[in-house]
Amino acid sequence: MQAVAALASRIDRQFVSACRLLLACKGRVVVTGMGKSGHIAGKIAATLASTGTPAFFVHPGEASHGDLGMITRQDVVLALSNSGETGEILTILPIIKRLGVPLIALTGNPSSTLAKFATVHIDVAVEQEACPLGLAPTASTTAALVMGDALAVSLLETRGFTRDDFALSHPGGSLGKRLLLQVGDIMHRGSEVPVVSDTVLVGEALLEMTGKKLGMTAVTDAQGRVAGIFTDGDLRRMLEKNLDVHLTRIAEVMTRNCKSVDERMLAAEAMQIMEAKKINALLVVDENNKLLGALNMHDLLRAGIV
Repeated sequence: MQAVAALASRIDRQFVSACRLLLACKGRVVVTGMGKSGHIAGKIAATLASTGTPAFFVHPGEASHGDLGMITRQDVVLALSNSGETGEILTILPIIKRLGVPLIALTGNPSSTLAKFATVHIDVAVEQEACPLGLAPTASTTAALVMGDALAVSLLETRGFTRDDFALSHPGGSLGKRLLLQVGDIMHRGSEVPVVSDTVLVGEALLEMTGKKLGMTAVTDAQGRVAGIFTDGDLRRMLEKNLDVHLTRIAEVMTRNCKSVDERMLAAEAMQIMEAKKINALLVVDENNKLLGALNMHDLLRAGIV
């Protein structure tokens, strides 16, 4: 905690210079580090890549045996080394220099070889490791990770990176589903949608509801526009009034001015509407209020939205 708190003062001109180099990069950000710093470097590369800054990790040991070919003159190298004297990284510095590739170094030693060699150096030094022996990289790796995340978020904000942009690189899992799936992707269509005319009796509407198994039915007028919705809740309220399902018209007991959504709406937004309105189903309509489909909470559950 102390190591992270101390980083606030390091968001300085060097940090800004590093951001400018990364923003100006026409290639990719090549992140490298050895040992525990390598694990942190891999995570930083992944975070950069998923937030609008193309990046990948190169192992410095492998770089000396061919992987340096991954680095082009259009790239920027981001190197992590707490000591700033990691042999595998120092070995590849002359090649980076020859290519004319900008080098950003995150080290805990501003006087180190790596720090002096770098185009921009960001100080991530810590007073001591959290390890009681003062040996295992703990506070130092956390500080480097936080600074890497700070760079990524600064770039994200400067680029105007949006939720939609983020979704494009996260199509899998629940995160991608929440950000990408639209109502039209999961709603019921055509013959699957329970619908009756506003002139029918409740008994006929119940048969439609039972057959389609969505716990409700849409009610449309003579022009095919949505006039309302009839749900299990409407049925219970009707029975409490001792109304006869064989004598009562659906228009007398349906819910008018029901909430409806556009098929292009994000499914996650539709879920928020259901939760806010405390309802389990939504009708999907076009710009003329014509019925296109129906969506219920079970659909959202199956799609992994909930």
